[in-house]
Amino acid sequence: MNVKTKLIDRLRPLMLGAVLLSGAAHAAPQSLDRVVAIVDNDVVMQSQLDQRVREVQQTIAKRGGGVPPAGALEQQVLERLIVENLQLQIGERSGIRITDEELNQAVATIAQRNGMSPEQFRAALAHDGLSFDDAREQIKREMIISRVRQRRVAERIQVSEQEVKNFLNSDLGKMQMSEEFRLANILIPTPESANSTAIQAAAQQAGQVYQQLKQGADFGKLAIERSASENALEGGEMGWRKAGQLPPDFAKMLSSMTVGDVTQPIRIPNGFIILKLEEKRGGSENVLRDEVHVRHILIKPSEIRSEAATKELAERLYDRITSGEDFATLAKSFSEDPGSALNGGDLNWVDPASLVPEFQEQMANAQQGVVTKPFRTQYGWHVLEVLGRRATDSTEKAREQQAMSVLRNRKYDEELQTWLRQIRDEAYVEVKLPGADQATQ
Repeated sequence: MNVKTKLIDRLRPLMLGAVLLSGAAHAAPQSLDRVVAIVDNDVVMQSQLDQRVREVQQTIAKRGGGVPPAGALEQQVLERLIVENLQLQIGERSGIRITDEELNQAVATIAQRNGMSPEQFRAALAHDGLSFDDAREQIKREMIISRVRQRRVAERIQVSEQEVKNFLNSDLGKMQMSEEFRLANILIPTPESANSTAIQAAAQQAGQVYQQLKQGADFGKLAIERSASENALEGGEMGWRKAGQLPPDFAKMLSSMTVGDVTQPIRIPNGFIILKLEEKRGGSENVLRDEVHVRHILIKPSEIRSEAATKELAERLYDRITSGEDFATLAKSFSEDPGSALNGGDLNWVDPASLVPEFQEQMANAQQGVVTKPFRTQYGWHVLEVLGRRATDSTEKAREQQAMSVLRNRKYDEELQTWLRQIRDEAYVEVKLPGADQATQ
């Protein structure tokens, strides 16, 4: 795999779906480029389709699969480009704009996640023959699509308290929310229909192994040498197991163990097993969480209000509050956050980790009782006021928030697919690929 492919692969997970621009700017001018689809008020060009097909082929090759010919991928790839184009058009009509400041921050974040400074990121792109301007434009398009989906899909999803309770009480919920353990094992077997002498001999061997482990022997090495488990050659590694997948006695024992501990030999139907707890995560262990009582006013750009006008309105509201007007009254009149506006902008006690990074940062730096200057997040322009801070035992609340997240993500995935089909069905699309149906809607 060449360096260019590696860099593209590293960028792709950080964005929604690798909306790649036409490679025509890097090729010699030619008259062969043509329209392959009319999509409402825009078009998809052959050069865009060819570029995306090449990217898909590279991805398939990286995974080690057989690479289909370009012709076999064109229809499916073109359909993806059509749907992306429709979302970008919705963003344009909705007045969604990405400021240079936001774009620069997004580029810096992607560079940081790849272990680079912005300058190193630019140099790496140039070294790989990729245009920095094209990379910025790609990121900008992805940000627009993300905001379109947030407005049209995510904001419509509601999860009730009853749904959360039902999920937590269900077998599926208990399974998904249970503690997880990464385990390794050593199995000392006993033959089928083993007599007491054979069982005693196996128990003695298991006891010897356990003593070696307590004296500092390497678990993985002993597993390779002594274990009869099918994963013995992997050092006994079993991977992650949810508590709900284990016998209750095992789960209870592991829950009380410290990472790195090993169990005494445990009798099982086919022998004696020794477990090592490599890692654990999740569950309902007591957790002290920092919470912040905060209220805010959100002003969003729209079709009839530009980004500059939105910022100006947020600044006027900030001036009115600092001049003595009531925060809650202004929030009820102006805030466009439907979840808090009627409560005077009050978000109540929140876990900072549940909020977008820009909001977290402003909230962390705000003095209690002092309104912040307007700042921008992906949702629009905010002013906020911190009303209090506390540390709380949020064991049950953490489980409810986790369940809420699981249910919202599930609903979002379902709603997104429904919405994408809807905008595709309602659009005028004329495909002009040779041999394709000239379908219109």
